Amino acid sequence: MTTTGDDRTTAMTGPWWWERWRGAALDAGLAVLSAAECGAEGVTFARDAGLPAPVGVGFGVLAGSALLIRRRWPVAVVLIAIAITPAQMGVLLTIVGLYTLAASELPRRITGALAGMSMAGTLIVALVRASQDLGGDGTHPPIGSEFLPFFAVAGSIGVTAPPVLLGLYVGARRRLMESLRERADDLERELQLLAERAEERAEWARNEERTRIAREMHDVVAHRVSLMVVHAAALQAVARKDPEKAVKNAALVGDMGRQALTELREMLGVLRAGDDGAKASGGARPVEPVPLAAVGHAAAAAASRAVDEDGPSLAELDELVGQSRAAGMAVDLSVEGEPRGYAADVEQTAYRVVQEALTNVHKHAAGAKTYVRLAHRGAEIAMQVENEPPPEAGSTADARLPSGGNGLVGMKERVTGLGGVFVSGPTDGGGFRVSAVLPAAVPAVG
Repeated sequence: MTTTGDDRTTAMTGPWWWERWRGAALDAGLAVLSAAECGAEGVTFARDAGLPAPVGVGFGVLAGSALLIRRRWPVAVVLIAIAITPAQMGVLLTIVGLYTLAASELPRRITGALAGMSMAGTLIVALVRASQDLGGDGTHPPIGSEFLPFFAVAGSIGVTAPPVLLGLYVGARRRLMESLRERADDLERELQLLAERAEERAEWARNEERTRIAREMHDVVAHRVSLMVVHAAALQAVARKDPEKAVKNAALVGDMGRQALTELREMLGVLRAGDDGAKASGGARPVEPVPLAAVGHAAAAAASRAVDEDGPSLAELDELVGQSRAAGMAVDLSVEGEPRGYAADVEQTAYRVVQEALTNVHKHAAGAKTYVRLAHRGAEIAMQVENEPPPEAGSTADARLPSGGNGLVGMKERVTGLGGVFVSGPTDGGGFRVSAVLPAAVPAVG
């Protein structure tokens, strides 16, 4: 089989122009046989031409040895075979040369022209040789001369056609196999590329799920824990001065702690359910890890209220603001436009944006006056949470809440994921503003 490019370079293990040592040995053996044939026929040629026998033998050996170069220069081998045809030598040289020429990558017009020349030369020599062998008295044609053209044509076709046809078949088969091999190599490279792309997409999906899980857990825990810390700080401040208010704050801390634990249990319940399912199956098979997507969905479900399977909605915004007011924050809520039903993802995202913005006020500007504005428009819903500058440092309202810096990032990811616009930053008065606009309908994913 022929090879191309890098494969050809790898396959070239033989001497000179041979790809393999086996091919070199085959050509050497054919050249020896052809040289012996042509050398033996050279004796008759020398006698007919009036030359010394060694000259005829040497000429025949040299011409027959041309098969050594048949793979490199097949045209030259065929031309040599045509040239020595009048000397009535080189049958093996002609047959092997024509086969090699037809099996090569040379244009078919060259193969056809040389094969025609070889057949014509063989036909002429056969006619002349047969006429000489039949002889005659010059007045009457020799007996059997009427069959002479038939035998000459049959002989020339028999010497020329079979090697040419066999060479064409072998060459076509080689090209077909090479084409199939190249296609297989291309397919293998494409499959490898697809596998690499699939791995990249899988890694991207894993990273997306990790980000979503972190965002959902942040939404589940951060707001309630932040309020717990604020109430605990207030409890510490008024424990001795106002025992009744301290008891009220302690009750609020307990309620919020229980709600946070309930939501966390809902998330962890998915993992426990996976373990229980593996145990119920007999425990013979190893427990498969829970996919990140399942944990992400669990986090999203835990972020919603247990009484509402669709997650928090804008109808619960008053309760959310009330919790911040109970923690000591001065919050002003205003709603513009007529409320209407939105997609669950839109309502949940709007709720989470307000929730996280209020949590940030608790963390970074405790005690600051805060304004929450919600606007219902024709094709969108807008929300804005803005707080005034925080009170002086050292205020008792400062609960020293830690911050991981993920709140604003999570809000932006939520909003932009639904095709909305999110803007946040400090105000000219020293406060901070969070604004978001969401489409009323969730865009379809193409």
